[in-house]
Amino acid sequence: MPSLVAITPDQALLIGRAVFLVFCFVLAAVTFTRWRKASERMTELFFEQNTSLLKRLGALEEQLATSQAQLTEARREITTIDTRTATLVERLAEHLEDSEQRRTSGPTAAAAPSYQIAIRLARSGAPREELMSSCGLSRQEAELVQRLHAPPRKLAAAS
Repeated sequence: MPSLVAITPDQALLIGRAVFLVFCFVLAAVTFTRWRKASERMTELFFEQNTSLLKRLGALEEQLATSQAQLTEARREITTIDTRTATLVERLAEHLEDSEQRRTSGPTAAAAPSYQIAIRLARSGAPREELMSSCGLSRQEAELVQRLHAPPRKLAAAS
């Protein structure tokens, strides 16, 4: 058997330091490699998420553009409808005013002379049928004009 070389304590400490340094270097290398791989995975994951978010953002921008176009079109339609409604309301107001003027001024002006003629005829003793035919009065109107304006009748029984 070969003899073991005697190692001094200083040499043993020096060998121990060397082994410890090699162990620490290997441990640091393994740790650095794992850290680098984890960093690469995190970077890839970040880019995947970033790409996904950019796609979603693009889709949302398209939806927003579509919604804005629809909103603009709706506003145009509302403006058109509002304009048409305002025009229609103005026309109806004018038509109502015209109708009201015709209703209030037309019949009164036209009816007044016929009533005046009917009153004169009734005072002169004209019968109901004559008032109806010559003045265009209804039966009830002719009777009312006679009752109000005809001369009083003498009772047939008293004479």
